[in-house]
Amino acid sequence: MRTSSFSQLKLYNFFVYGAIAVFTSFFSIYLQEIGLTKIEIGTLMAIGPFVSLFANPFWGYMSDRTQNIRKTVLFMLAGTLLLVQAVFLTQSYSFIFTMMIFFYFFQSPLFAQTNSMILTYIDGTPHKFGSFRLWGSMGWAFTAISVGPIMDRLGDSRISLVFSILLIVSFGFALLLPKLERSSDAPIVTIRGFSQVILNPYFMTFIVLGILVSVPNAMNSSFVSLYITELGGSKQMVGLAVFMSSILEIGVFLLFDRFLKRKMTVMLACLAIVSLLFVLRWELMAQATTPMQIAFIQLLHSVTFGGYFYVGTQLTMLFIPRPYRSSGQALYTLSWSGVSGVIAGIFGGFMFQNFGASVMYQFGVLMSAVGSIGFGIMYYIVRRYGYQPPLPSSYKVKSSS
Repeated sequence: MRTSSFSQLKLYNFFVYGAIAVFTSFFSIYLQEIGLTKIEIGTLMAIGPFVSLFANPFWGYMSDRTQNIRKTVLFMLAGTLLLVQAVFLTQSYSFIFTMMIFFYFFQSPLFAQTNSMILTYIDGTPHKFGSFRLWGSMGWAFTAISVGPIMDRLGDSRISLVFSILLIVSFGFALLLPKLERSSDAPIVTIRGFSQVILNPYFMTFIVLGILVSVPNAMNSSFVSLYITELGGSKQMVGLAVFMSSILEIGVFLLFDRFLKRKMTVMLACLAIVSLLFVLRWELMAQATTPMQIAFIQLLHSVTFGGYFYVGTQLTMLFIPRPYRSSGQALYTLSWSGVSGVIAGIFGGFMFQNFGASVMYQFGVLMSAVGSIGFGIMYYIVRRYGYQPPLPSSYKVKSSS
């Protein structure tokens, strides 16, 4: 693979993350401005995570089955671009609800499949995942802070135009990537073999703990923009908060690339520490009284979510053998945008509307604390007894403890 192709992969990551940053940061404000309540907004935001419960395993399985993840990503980008136009056709709640089901079927697994595509392209090369993922962080941060003033000027109804332009650019860079040839000795993925992976007790415990830690993070993603505007902040302040939440991820990914050992016990210990930092973050959010305080607290997002995302992605590769990695990444995504997102949208919207943001974040403190304890117990078990996954007989994975 040529050096220019790796540059195209980085630019693709920049623009696809930038596109999703625009949508997630300003779509809830658009929904509020067309007259929807917080519970209605929360329900709409929960559609994506709910659909991802089916979409992530489906697209992950299809990618593994066809061994052509680049084509899968292109198809998902095209579907996302087409269906987002329908979402903004009307202000009818029922129509938006219906269109978002189809929209999220293509969009919600996009990050998981993008991660798998990056890992596939760099496999066997000296390149590291973090050096590519940081371009996604830059896209998320710089796009959000640039678009904030634009949205103040143009209005939230133009979010679809900005989102579409960024998607088209990311589609172009993905199209320029070289084709990925299927390995001649790559085994055919079967439902039976896939089921043995998802029944791995270690991996599924990791998924459940990830859901606990990710519910408050998903609540924050869904409602922090409304929290800022409720406290008197502008859309430019929303953009600043999103910028602050991502800009330090660049350093986080570089540090993990350099110092994190690809060892299961080390990664589980990291997840326990990151979960404790989530506890601190949600406690600070519960006590915040001004939009600027919220913006600066978002700096912790780079260390918390950035660290959890990076370590979890790498840990999934240790849990799951190569033929099933797209499926593994898809299931891992459920721990931060699937079940957790459904709970966050519905439960978070109810808590925000009836009790306020402070109480909502206090629940986040409790859930993150439980997750930290769980990861600590996993660390102890793997350190003491080692790890050997229950896999199909045709695969042999060395213990990694």
